[in-house]
Amino acid sequence: MTVLSGLLLGMFLAALDQMIVASAMKTIADQLHGQTLQAWATTAYLITATITTPLYGKLSDIYGRKPMYLAAITLFLAGSLLSGIATSMYELAAFRAVQGLGAGGLMSLAFAIMADIISPRERSKYSAYFMAVFGSASVLGPVIGGVFAGLDSFLGVTGWRWVFLVNVPIALLALFVVARVLNIPHQRVNHRIDFGGAIALTVGLVPLLIVAEQGREWGWGSGLSIAMYVIGVLGLVAFVWVENRMGDEALLPMRMFRNHTFALGNTINFVLGIGMFGGMVSIPLYLQIVKGVTPTVAGLLLLPMTFGIMSATAIAGKVTSTTGRYKVFPIIGAGLMAIALFLLSTIGTDTPTWQVMIYMFLMGAGLGQCMQTLLLAIQNDAEPRDMGVATASATFFRQIGGTVGTAVFLSILFSTVGGKIADGLRAAAQTDAFKAALAQNPEFAKTLQSGSGVDINNTEFLNHLDPVLAKPFLDGFSSAIDTVFMTGGIVMIAAFVLVWFLREKPLSTRSGLERVADAESLAV
Repeated sequence: MTVLSGLLLGMFLAALDQMIVASAMKTIADQLHGQTLQAWATTAYLITATITTPLYGKLSDIYGRKPMYLAAITLFLAGSLLSGIATSMYELAAFRAVQGLGAGGLMSLAFAIMADIISPRERSKYSAYFMAVFGSASVLGPVIGGVFAGLDSFLGVTGWRWVFLVNVPIALLALFVVARVLNIPHQRVNHRIDFGGAIALTVGLVPLLIVAEQGREWGWGSGLSIAMYVIGVLGLVAFVWVENRMGDEALLPMRMFRNHTFALGNTINFVLGIGMFGGMVSIPLYLQIVKGVTPTVAGLLLLPMTFGIMSATAIAGKVTSTTGRYKVFPIIGAGLMAIALFLLSTIGTDTPTWQVMIYMFLMGAGLGQCMQTLLLAIQNDAEPRDMGVATASATFFRQIGGTVGTAVFLSILFSTVGGKIADGLRAAAQTDAFKAALAQNPEFAKTLQSGSGVDINNTEFLNHLDPVLAKPFLDGFSSAIDTVFMTGGIVMIAAFVLVWFLREKPLSTRSGLERVADAESLAV
């Protein structure tokens, strides 16, 4: 538990940041005048976190978990400071990328260290502590983010900037605790560092993610988009070639993909990441734009999802620890997530909030049964020497899915919302109520008649607009968000089908360190 306290603090740092930023992003985007650019800030963070995740796994196998964990916290701290002084959405995206360099190690290394010291059979019990951290972050993050986003200034600094600056004292405390208590045995494994693989992976992923975000503006078949497709595919081909050449020294050794559990488990993680982020990105936007609630209230309304995640994880962990059986949980979880996303695709401007909260609970309950169980299956079937890479791979593929999901789903949202709003305005313009409201708001009528349209980069105008005039905008956003949920539900059906093919292997009762010791004694 002493060691665990350091891990939990590092994870709390990353989890809290994600929740704070998610609840405040609408306000940040409005103030930096970049509502349609907000995907850059999220995607940049996810790109660097994704690419560095397997690198942390490999480096921790070489140099030890502790120094790499300290490096991850330090980078995260630097990124938080820089994000707090950003003056545009593009700057914020660049500084969030620095944060992501640290975040890539915070989650994966914590789970790798757990695998070192706790057996798979017992590990499921300890997952409750990690879910408590996520739960606390889920409760505190939206509230803190909402409070700061709602303040004009605090201690002489613009309120939303504290969304990032609040990480600084927590990161300093995490550095102190981890440096003092995280002392576990490490036997150095002499490996070459696969920088070639890391570069090839970057060249492969970044262009594809950029075109996923910008394709709607460039045109999906434009010369620039096609160039991004070609560069991305060539990068991924180069990555596979480099990894085959590097053998056991590879960032992601290709031999590991011959393991059924590793290959299928991470395929499911990838698909799960797409569906998961589709819901998590869209729900706060629905609550704040369509329902018009403050970031703080939106954060509190997400509590049913948090409760669903925590309760499902605790139950699944207890049953797994007692019975040693786990396959049923990701099957139920993927099914629940698909159902929840399809239900969310039916919500509209006038849907009662309590109904949306029930759907959020279902999604959380599904997610809670999938994440930890899939990681446990991959770790249980991995060789001790590959524990860092195997653990990082689960986070890596889920984050790739999340990055793709965020870019694609926000692209779907903002590429469809304009047309849906225009259709709604044309229909509303025929009604007497809309004409009367328009007559009472001559400036807004002039904006509509100018032909330039309303700028949705800043949606704050909806909070002060006549409800009759605002209705087509809210309906347009709600309909576009429904499209995102529907797409996410289809993706989760694919995950539900795949998880049936996962082979359930008996859970080991030996920790990673004990398995290493066993292998060494047999070698002697």
